[in-house]
Amino acid sequence: MGLFLLRRLLQMVPLLIGITFLSFLIVDLAPGDFFSSLALNPSISPEAIEEMKRSFGYGEPLLVRYVSWLVQAAQGDLGLSVAHRVGVLTLIGQRVVNTLILSVSALLVTWLLAIPLGVVVAVRRGRFSDRFLSMLAFLGMSLPNFFLAFLLLRIALHTGWFPVGGSVSFDYEYLTPGQKILDRMHHLILPTIVLATSGMASLMRLMRGAILDLQRSDFVRTARAKGLSERTVLFKHVLRNALNPFITLAGYELGTLLGGAALVESVMNLQGLGSLMLEAVLALDIYLVMGSVLIGSLLLLVGNLLADLALAASDPRIDLAGGSRSG
Repeated sequence: MGLFLLRRLLQMVPLLIGITFLSFLIVDLAPGDFFSSLALNPSISPEAIEEMKRSFGYGEPLLVRYVSWLVQAAQGDLGLSVAHRVGVLTLIGQRVVNTLILSVSALLVTWLLAIPLGVVVAVRRGRFSDRFLSMLAFLGMSLPNFFLAFLLLRIALHTGWFPVGGSVSFDYEYLTPGQKILDRMHHLILPTIVLATSGMASLMRLMRGAILDLQRSDFVRTARAKGLSERTVLFKHVLRNALNPFITLAGYELGTLLGGAALVESVMNLQGLGSLMLEAVLALDIYLVMGSVLIGSLLLLVGNLLADLALAASDPRIDLAGGSRSG
């Protein structure tokens, strides 16, 4: 286990360097920069703009700026946001909690509903419940997140049942700890539904297909021939084997949700990491973009690592040290 963790952590280093360098290069190749918009302001002199560029290191070659940023990032300093005049780490720290709470909530809702529903539609194949839930799944997969977000916001506006935008209420600081939890949960309902809908629909369909395939396997026929009940066959043999690929998939779900959260946060006016990164890209705030990319990449890699550990825990045939299966 220790050797596996060390090897995976070492593998993360070149991956992060490659991801951040490509991101740095793409942002640098984009036409213009943050200071281009300042040049249109007649109250700001060209000399002042040049001085600001020098202070942020924009006069140096791309490779020099990237290496300088990388060395600072390794020391825990992600630089200064040119748009906000605040440290990137401070800005991300203010937003990342909201995004993580939203993403984890959506992930839990997705898996807690998709797996049981996938089992139901597989067991009741061809019946009304299978056709009805499958129709809802196709509808959920076909609805764009932004459209569903606008639809739910309109419902919230007309009914008043849910808050329209924001992560917390305006009087959040004056609430008791219990009221703060309820307030956050109330604000999470709509964005969680938006983020969970498409993932839940596709995961349900994948679970249905996996169970139907495994029910035709030799080991399932052998279990039935031994006289085991259908319930035992389903939950002890079929479902356990069907979950293995989904455990690996869960590691990538967090990174996918973080990407999808950017659009949802923008539409629903949530102060999260996704909307912050979108603002940074539009403003060509390169150090804020780099900080957001680094944090998002770390979360994706860590999620993948945790998924591998969970897969090894659920399947004793997995050999972490050698990365192979035995038996």
